[in-house]
Amino acid sequence: MSLDNIRLSSSADRLLGIIKRRGPQRAGDLGRALGITAEAARQQLLQLADAGLVASESLKRGVGRPSRLWSLTAAAHERFPDTHSELTVQLIDSIRETFGPAALDRIIRGRQNEIRRGYRAALEGARTLAARVARLTEIRAREGYMAEWRKEGGGFLLLEHHCPICTAATACQGFCRSELEIFRDALGRDAVVERVEHLLAGARRCAYRITRAASRKRPASPKG
Repeated sequence: MSLDNIRLSSSADRLLGIIKRRGPQRAGDLGRALGITAEAARQQLLQLADAGLVASESLKRGVGRPSRLWSLTAAAHERFPDTHSELTVQLIDSIRETFGPAALDRIIRGRQNEIRRGYRAALEGARTLAARVARLTEIRAREGYMAEWRKEGGGFLLLEHHCPICTAATACQGFCRSELEIFRDALGRDAVVERVEHLLAGARRCAYRITRAASRKRPASPKG
């Protein structure tokens, strides 16, 4: 039976979602997050392991028994939305081969402009940077990026635990460059947006540090 056809309980789905967001987890931590015992979480993890959706490894931390950390397998990651991935890659390859890289760049810019207009309209009226970050995160979450945000130091961190266009972005990294530019434009000139974790670079998620432009330290003036 295909892994795509495996029906999971709501708690098992939530368990996979927690690991997707937080990375490798211990059964006890998962149990607390779900409001169940560590043993109940462990039983669910064993069932998911039998289905090929999670795997575990031992991690030695000081004295005592090693901790067992549970992480998602590639099959589990595939259960999260990846919008029409095979067709998208075929279209990207066909455009590149038939019309050349410049045509593909024009298409990406067109997509970028369309998304930019939509985000600008959605963020209209959000007066503070925090309000704009919150609203952008809501949009990205609806689009399937499993997005969340939090305050960090004097700025914010926007986290995306899943990429529904990952296959397309792997075939053409212009999509990733495009999204970074879209964020900068949507959040306004008073925001500085930096990608600090990148799924395509081997990280388990994409993360963006957002700070106020005025809060950036200016370089010291040269002496003399």
